[in-house]
Amino acid sequence: MKHSLVLGLVAALAAAVPLTPASAQNDELFLPLFTYRTGPFAGSGIPIANGMRDYLEMLNQRDGGIGGVKIRIEECETGYNTQKGVECYDSVKPGNPLIVNPWSTGITLQLIPRASVDKTPILSMAYGLSAAADGTVFPWVFNPPASYWDAASAIIKYIGEQEGGIENLKGKKIGYLFLDAGYGREPIPLLEDFAKEYGFELTMYPVPADTMQNQSSQWLNVRRDRPDYMIMWGWGAMNATAVREAAKVRYPMDKFISVWWPGEDDVRPAGAGADGFKMLNFHAVGDEFPAIQDIVTHVFDKGLSQVSDRSKIGENLYNRGLVNSLIMAEAIRTAQELHGHPNVTPAEVRDGLEALNISADRLKEIGLEGFMEPMVLSCEDHAGQSDLYIQQWNGESWEKISDWFSPMVEKVRPMLEEAAQEYVAANQPWPQRDVPCANAS
Repeated sequence: MKHSLVLGLVAALAAAVPLTPASAQNDELFLPLFTYRTGPFAGSGIPIANGMRDYLEMLNQRDGGIGGVKIRIEECETGYNTQKGVECYDSVKPGNPLIVNPWSTGITLQLIPRASVDKTPILSMAYGLSAAADGTVFPWVFNPPASYWDAASAIIKYIGEQEGGIENLKGKKIGYLFLDAGYGREPIPLLEDFAKEYGFELTMYPVPADTMQNQSSQWLNVRRDRPDYMIMWGWGAMNATAVREAAKVRYPMDKFISVWWPGEDDVRPAGAGADGFKMLNFHAVGDEFPAIQDIVTHVFDKGLSQVSDRSKIGENLYNRGLVNSLIMAEAIRTAQELHGHPNVTPAEVRDGLEALNISADRLKEIGLEGFMEPMVLSCEDHAGQSDLYIQQWNGESWEKISDWFSPMVEKVRPMLEEAAQEYVAANQPWPQRDVPCANAS
């Protein structure tokens, strides 16, 4: 072997020997998956966990891993509980994980201060702290392909287009139904700023986690207030309950638009009442892509998947988990190319994330042509602010009803940078960025 291997964090500390370009385990790429297959959020967590795991297992079975190195996949059950999520982090940290996926905004917020200290990349894919998109302040945290503030701006932009121009939002009433937790509160500052700038009235409808399956009071208020549009930031059992309650009060579904987290099982229980419900998205739904067919061949058909129903492969949240693992795999591959060896370290994978360029050609090469828009990250931009689209439930499946369009980057980016500085001011002493730009010329 060209590179010596250092076994175990304890031995490294005791001997005071710096880590060499190898993972904590010999010839393995350790990728722990924080998942929640139990509890009130399991309806969302299970398909995502399956998509994440199956894509990585497919790479192991089909390609022998990434760059010839097998991936070690381990799940840690969080139950979408912040304390359990931090415990998962503490349990996997001695194994030198290449990337940590919190899969909860609450857990992400707890891990952000530890990332630069532990030198562990945090991937909060399309969730978490929006300000983490500023890589000059958060060099170890990544939230591609777009932040929650990008998502909120895209929904407002879309609503403006439905009204014939964003200037026509003046005097409109927009309701915001959200899980009353870090996740649901994250886009509120942007929505409040946009309400002032564009002259619409923003009405809040918080949903506590412990009563999210009983939203009758919120929807009675919606019926009373009669907002012109409703925006939803829901998760788990909240989503299905919201769609069902909206149908019950006969809220017009084509005016009800969610961020990208509902799945098919969130709308099916409402029957015909869910028809017309809309959702923002950043990847395709369906299984017709060669990479997904490879998952069926190399994982599902071999009994290596936890998916019990073949029809679930290709659904929205399953594909969401796939995107998460695609980003991890491509970051590792990029890191291997940057550093010239296959057994990359977490710090080198951070470089791979920062230099990530998933082009249209690369998507075609890996069997996902047309599945998503190209994704490019940089030293400054850890979100990518990729293009998005709107899909609508037609009673049987999701239907793409808009072209790909960009979030309001010119508005959002300065707000993200300002929020990043506010975070630093509130969390002193905050470390200065001490790593070079991976994509610097």
